[in-house]
Amino acid sequence: MGSVTATVAPPTGSNVILWFRTFGAIAGSGFRRYATYRQAALAGAVTNTVFGFLRCYVLLAVAGAAGSAAGYDREQLATFVWAGQGLLAVVLFWGWTDLADRIRTGEVASDLLRPVHPVTSYLATDLGRAAWACLPRLLPPLAVGPIFFDVHLPTRWPTVPLFALSALLAVVISFGCRFLVNATAYWLDDVRGPQILWMLSSGVLAGLYFPLPFLPDGLYLALQLATPFPGLMQTPLDVLVERGPGAAQAGLVAVQAGWAAALLALCRLVQRRAERRLVVQGG
Repeated sequence: MGSVTATVAPPTGSNVILWFRTFGAIAGSGFRRYATYRQAALAGAVTNTVFGFLRCYVLLAVAGAAGSAAGYDREQLATFVWAGQGLLAVVLFWGWTDLADRIRTGEVASDLLRPVHPVTSYLATDLGRAAWACLPRLLPPLAVGPIFFDVHLPTRWPTVPLFALSALLAVVISFGCRFLVNATAYWLDDVRGPQILWMLSSGVLAGLYFPLPFLPDGLYLALQLATPFPGLMQTPLDVLVERGPGAAQAGLVAVQAGWAAALLALCRLVQRRAERRLVVQGG
């Protein structure tokens, strides 16, 4: 008997419209799913706001009397902190173990019988989650920060749409990384090791705790070009605070798009290899 896998042919013709409708329906279900956790969202917003004050005072102290650090002035640093606190739950670094849990329990077998590729299905759900997080998690820090601190307001009209695009790509990059970390469960009995490694490295290398230009220039450039981590947080925030000319910001977003495409392709490749492993195991 032949094996059945989740790999389906790419949509063509009228199937493209159906594919987008299906993708939108799954994203909508993800939005409704996470919208049920209103108390958790409120608690998270309060926590992010409290830590926003702590981080903002620390970075402003780094700027000190000079009024700037690593090319950021005080207003840019304040915006970097408060927008970062809001993006934290939108991009989502940690806490997502849906795929690993389903692999461990064997429920992932049902994902392989669905007419939608698992990578596509999980991505759509994650985009719905991110859309919901923009309301209770992104907006409160953006509203609280300017009340207590001087912040940087965009001076170029392309900044806002470019920031929105960059934030969307950051969600896709984060999903790709989290999917790959979860997918190690296909080969490992316990994925806590990869998850802890991801948890420890992603925040630091993404610019969550401090702007990456605080690092030596060579190390920062290597992270920017050779790893997807800056695309998780550093790039969207640099776009928002308008650090550098518009052409440079557009280039950073283009690098983000390249990493997003590469990670999604890698996710599909890993999923395909995992399906073959399941067949070999008789699952």
